[in-house]
Amino acid sequence: MPVPVVIMLVVFAVFGYLLARTRFGRYVYATGDNTEAARLSGVRTDRVKILAFVISGVLAALAGFILTARLSTAEPTAGTGLELEAIAAVIIGGTSLAGGRGTLLGTLVGALVLGVIDNGMNLLDVSPFLQNVVKGLVILLAVFLDRNIDVLRSLIPKRTDKTTQGGPSHRSGAAAKTP
Repeated sequence: MPVPVVIMLVVFAVFGYLLARTRFGRYVYATGDNTEAARLSGVRTDRVKILAFVISGVLAALAGFILTARLSTAEPTAGTGLELEAIAAVIIGGTSLAGGRGTLLGTLVGALVLGVIDNGMNLLDVSPFLQNVVKGLVILLAVFLDRNIDVLRSLIPKRTDKTTQGGPSHRSGAAAKTP
């Protein structure tokens, strides 16, 4: 197993636990969802934001080290364009742009989906310029779904249970009479 994959799994496990099982994780979600409500609830939102940015910077540095080791050179333009792919993976993974909702597992799935799309387009010998257009369309679709998920859910008819709409009652064991 490649070392970058091991590092990724360790980082995902640590931060998955941190976000799901600690007070700081709850504070991050609360601050992301509604900063003012979190602040009024006693969360020091400034500290949460600063710590989140510090963690983000440390993880970006770790990614830079891994990329430098993979390329065996420290070229300053080596990661150009990767920020778009990182944002795309997060959005495709289901993290809300409005904040307060998202999972690390969803982000991992989003990164895998982008990897499959990249690999498929490379195998099909699609132009690199067209690949960026396709990635942009995928991001737009993910953003559209994120912003309009409530509207789309309201268009799908809900299943109703027959017992709640005057169907047979099984309280006494006797069959209900139908008019």
